[in-house]
Amino acid sequence: MATMTLDDVVKQLGLAYGGELRAVVLYGSAAAGEHNPKRSNYNLLVMVDSLPLDRLRAAAAVSRAWSEAGNPPPLTLTTEEWRSSVDIFPMEYADILERHRVLFGVPPFEGITVAREHLRLEVEQQTMGKLLQFRQGILHAGGDAKRHVGLLEDSLSTFMVIFRGIVRLHGDQPSTDYETLSRDIAQRAGFDPAPFVRVVRHVRGVEKLPREAAEETLAGYLAGMQQLVSYLNRFR
Repeated sequence: MATMTLDDVVKQLGLAYGGELRAVVLYGSAAAGEHNPKRSNYNLLVMVDSLPLDRLRAAAAVSRAWSEAGNPPPLTLTTEEWRSSVDIFPMEYADILERHRVLFGVPPFEGITVAREHLRLEVEQQTMGKLLQFRQGILHAGGDAKRHVGLLEDSLSTFMVIFRGIVRLHGDQPSTDYETLSRDIAQRAGFDPAPFVRVVRHVRGVEKLPREAAEETLAGYLAGMQQLVSYLNRFR
């Protein structure tokens, strides 16, 4: 796998976008102390003045190299798009605003606030959507324990984003520790935290999930997701 550091990508983005580049921001687990080099990747928010096709083409090689190093392509917006989209992506904005590290420039964070009602709607929609996606994954996996483990692994980061959104709905500060966060949400929503904690420990590499325990964990995980959807339906 190719090696590309944060300093490298910032330098290359500067060359690609020139004076149009306004900010590069690291966000997510790497900015909050939950980064696992074997499982996690580096999420970047890139802000520029404008994004015509020639600019995107100029940055394509940087994005490709960054992806080949095991990371998602940078989330790239114009500064105007950033200022005007908080009502559409409140869950993601709340996460970025709380868990970020500025690598370049001065991002326009001042004055950006997440409305509680916008956050509630997206958290509920994302939770239901993730449940449906998870069920589809179970149907596709059949009785394959290896696929069950993969399904649990792949779902974890999205659920941690959702869990943080739920804590914020209550006006509280979410924990940056995934085990603590899972127990918090389980207590609020009324489900067993054990399957989620087990997946957290597995992904961290602290306590690997054996294939023979995958189905039991999957069942508890699914039950917790269904209870969470029910809880959010009643939440006001």
